[in-house]
Amino acid sequence: MSDAPTTSDSRYAWLLLAHQLPPKPAYFRVKVWRRLQGLGAVAIKNSLYALPAGGQAQEDFQWLLREINEGGGEAAVFEARFIDGLTDQEVRALFDKARDADYEALATDARDVANVLAAGPDTWRARKGEVRAQTTRLRRRLAEIVAIDFFGAGGREPVEGLLAGIEARLAEAERGPDEEETTMDVDDVGPLKGRTWVTRRGVQVDRIASAWLIRRFIDPEARFTFVPDKGYVPEPGELRFDMFEAEFTHEGDHCTFEVLLAKLVKPDRALKAIAEIVHDIDLKDGKFQREEAAGIRTLLSGIAAATDDDERRLERGGAVFEDLYEYFRKKRD
Repeated sequence: MSDAPTTSDSRYAWLLLAHQLPPKPAYFRVKVWRRLQGLGAVAIKNSLYALPAGGQAQEDFQWLLREINEGGGEAAVFEARFIDGLTDQEVRALFDKARDADYEALATDARDVANVLAAGPDTWRARKGEVRAQTTRLRRRLAEIVAIDFFGAGGREPVEGLLAGIEARLAEAERGPDEEETTMDVDDVGPLKGRTWVTRRGVQVDRIASAWLIRRFIDPEARFTFVPDKGYVPEPGELRFDMFEAEFTHEGDHCTFEVLLAKLVKPDRALKAIAEIVHDIDLKDGKFQREEAAGIRTLLSGIAAATDDDERRLERGGAVFEDLYEYFRKKRD
């Protein structure tokens, strides 16, 4: 992710680029627009674009300013802590809306690949080169979107879960008939009491639900640590979940909550219902068609929008899942 937004007196600092482009050539206008899209900038007003202030944003806009001037246009870059007519939250919402649109477009393409894999080994093997190439492109596109997802849009986690499921199914499909899948023996992780559990920053549905499950049914004294997406080297005794190379993460078309439930908890009717809801929200494949999924998704998205503090998200989200568990536990068929 790019530089984190800076604040002063509880306000965000925004870097703004205002430009005036020549009417011709048309390709130059398209070029500038594409450059702005690639940087993750959003339009505040006509010909006025914003990025969260930071060193990388300053450099990016300065290079673009130079291109515009050399192309016969005019541009200026300046920093502001107040944008007339818009609150900070409204500006943030513009960034989240843009990234959610990117994630949804990516999810649409990912579902096409998932459908090929779901059609059976004969179908996917006839197109294996295409499938592998598409999967690689999807992962690369996801990384590009994440790099400009400055505020952690809600659409990221579902598409990450969808892509992880595709990669797991692809690996399973490519495995020869004599090869056995290597899975972690739960006994290898040691006692599950008082451990430090590590996951990615910016927790959303699957990680919030998984943290609730861990603390409620697996490790009541669990401590949670939130780290960058890539490059983290775990300390001895730490357990990672819902992240790259984690001890507990997506397996096949199962989200992390489902994996934890299957391996570490004796499921009951209420937990199975919650697992199905989390799956439908996280993977967006409609597998279980849980009618409660839309409402829970909206509720947890509201929690994420209200605070960037991951501990606070776990606290508030955990209360939601606790109430949901009691509802399903007492519900009569």
